[in-house]
Amino acid sequence: MNKPNARMRREDLGPDESLCEYCTAKCCRYFALSIDTPRTFADFEYLRWYLLHDRASLFVEGVTWYLLVHTTCKHLQDDHRCGIYETRPQICRDYTTDQCEYDDTYTYEQYFETPEQIAEYANARFNRPETFRSPRPRLSVLA
Repeated sequence: MNKPNARMRREDLGPDESLCEYCTAKCCRYFALSIDTPRTFADFEYLRWYLLHDRASLFVEGVTWYLLVHTTCKHLQDDHRCGIYETRPQICRDYTTDQCEYDDTYTYEQYFETPEQIAEYANARFNRPETFRSPRPRLSVLA
C-alpha cells in the first residue's frame, strides 16, 4: 500500500512493507565518492575547486573524505520510484533500507558547502593568515 503522505516510523513497518513506500527517494538525489584525504595546502586547493561548482559539497565520515554531488538520478519518477527498476545498476540492487536516511537523524562530523569554508579550514590547519572572505562592503556616507 503506497502512502506517500504518511510519516511511517521504521519500527512500525509491517513484514511485507518497504520503507521505500513512504520515502521521497533521498538515496536517488545525490551520490558521494570517497576522495584522497587532503594532507597539504595544495590538496585543500583542489577541494576548494570542487566547491566552486554548483551542487557539490564535501563531508568527512570517520577519517574518510567524500565529494558529495547533489544531483537526481535520471530515472527517478515523479512518484519517487525507479523508472528502470528491473534493469537498475548493481549498486542500487545491493542498497538496503537498513541504514538509509529515511529517519533524517544523521549529522556529518565535518561538512563543507562553500569554497570559503574549506579555505578557512585549511588556513587554520596550516596556520596561514590568508583568507578568501569577500571584503567588507564600504558604507557610503550620506551628505
